[in-house]
Amino acid sequence: MNKTVSINLGGFFFHIDEDAYQKLNRYFDAIRSSLSPDGKDEIMSDIEGRIAELLSEKLKNDKQVVGIREVDEVITVMGQPEDYRINDEEPTKEKTTYSSTDYSYNFTKTRKFYRDGEKGMVSGVCAGLGHYFKIDPLWIRIIFILSLFISFGTSVLIYILLWILIPKAITTTEKLEMTGEPINISNIEKKVREEINMVTEKLQNVDYDKMGANARAGAEKVGNGIGSVFSVIFRALAKVIGAFITIASAIGLGTVVVLFLVLLFNSSIGVAHWRPFLGVFNYTDIPLWIIGTVLFFATAIPLFAFFLLGLKILVDNMRSIGNVAKYTLIAIWLVSLFAIIAIGISQASQVTSEGKTMSKREIPIQITDTLNIKFRYNDYFTKSFYYHDDFRFAQDTTGTDLIYSNDVSFILMKTDGAVPYIQIEKISYGSSSAEARKRAEKIKYNFDIEGNTLILDNYLTTEIENKFRDQKVEIYLYLPEGYMIKPDRSVQNYDRTDDNFFNLWWDDDSYVYRMQETDVKCLNCPMDPEATEDMPDETDIHFNANGKGEVNIVDENVKVHVSVDSVSVKSSRKVN
Repeated sequence: MNKTVSINLGGFFFHIDEDAYQKLNRYFDAIRSSLSPDGKDEIMSDIEGRIAELLSEKLKNDKQVVGIREVDEVITVMGQPEDYRINDEEPTKEKTTYSSTDYSYNFTKTRKFYRDGEKGMVSGVCAGLGHYFKIDPLWIRIIFILSLFISFGTSVLIYILLWILIPKAITTTEKLEMTGEPINISNIEKKVREEINMVTEKLQNVDYDKMGANARAGAEKVGNGIGSVFSVIFRALAKVIGAFITIASAIGLGTVVVLFLVLLFNSSIGVAHWRPFLGVFNYTDIPLWIIGTVLFFATAIPLFAFFLLGLKILVDNMRSIGNVAKYTLIAIWLVSLFAIIAIGISQASQVTSEGKTMSKREIPIQITDTLNIKFRYNDYFTKSFYYHDDFRFAQDTTGTDLIYSNDVSFILMKTDGAVPYIQIEKISYGSSSAEARKRAEKIKYNFDIEGNTLILDNYLTTEIENKFRDQKVEIYLYLPEGYMIKPDRSVQNYDRTDDNFFNLWWDDDSYVYRMQETDVKCLNCPMDPEATEDMPDETDIHFNANGKGEVNIVDENVKVHVSVDSVSVKSSRKVN
């Protein structure tokens, strides 16, 4: 039966049998003898603390006794003292490190998350994360700063929580655990000696005359560090912007080049189906290939400049295209820009004047008749008179290219003449009134009068050679006073008459209207509820033979009786 000894090792109390105690004591003596006097006490303190941690992990409870097996396992992890003995007579001999197997074991077991106070800029959180994930702490700092704008300040709260909850690496063991290095005699000794050398070097290099300057330099260093972080962020953003500019300008430049080549190719062979339609908007006689070339250089050169700018942002050492090429492109772009302005002015001058033609035709109906009015559509171009196009290209039944438009207006007017008539005005624009009138004459529009029915086309056409010049048709129907009309529901889509003169009801096409002296009156339209809601329920007017009269007004809440002298009249109306 072996004796047990109670010992205090690194602040921990252990019960250890006598044989294990003697072996552990010899182990400590061997370590002391292998260390140089400088920093021996600090190194031994860290080694004892680490061995105490290892023994605590191996014991299941406080009453368990440390035996030879536990001591051997600890020595295996920490290493033999003779492996780290420094021979001053052989300075070129390298120190032997422990096996890779033990390194892997200790790395995975002792690697922990601590704050690095030595390399940290504020609290060491980012430096500790860098050690834990084995990446440069600078990228962690960049992520935190960028997240300020993305998370609306939430990253600040996370940083403060990590600052409070994560401990700072203070002891040698904690610093080795933070970096993932194996915690053995060699690394403990090396770490302690590095810290001692760092402190000694700082003490030896202290220049008290320059302490104030050093303090200012330290503050400047912090400021420069923060500036460096923002500089990295801005450079990263610049790279992203450069990539976006490069890609967008490359796509735009490629599109412009393809369209220009298609235009030139089809212009040369002259069989493109879209070229006649494109020529409709070419108000001048300038060839399309010239307009296309000018537009190409005016848009392609700026896109090429943006493409070079994006590449220059992405690539620091990109070569310049040279001053000759640069100034040549600028000159071509300026010439193209001036050419576009000149072409634009020429195009605008082609639609400055209005011209129109006018035709009249009497409508042979009597004042007692009712004129029916309706619009019709051409089922080859569309299948409904509700369809409305200001302008589009179409073909007729013979395959002829046409300009098709529903820009047709119906306007009801009053005439002092005795016979109603219809007036058709065809309108177009051009460089002069005469040129515009010639284009208006080429507008095709038809209407028919069948008995007492007026049938109007809801569209106009003109040949594509006449080009689009905002062609339109305005239909004026003149009625003498007392004549009546009955518009079809299709008229609702084209009526442009002033509502104060002719207010067309839209909910039905059975209403009949009569031309009055100052406006058009609906004869059978329902009464406006807003105009009749304040009328009395019943009004009765009666005069007797003596010329005395009575007026009785009976409403829901009021009864009025009035006596008057007048002609005998009686009127009664009931409003529901």
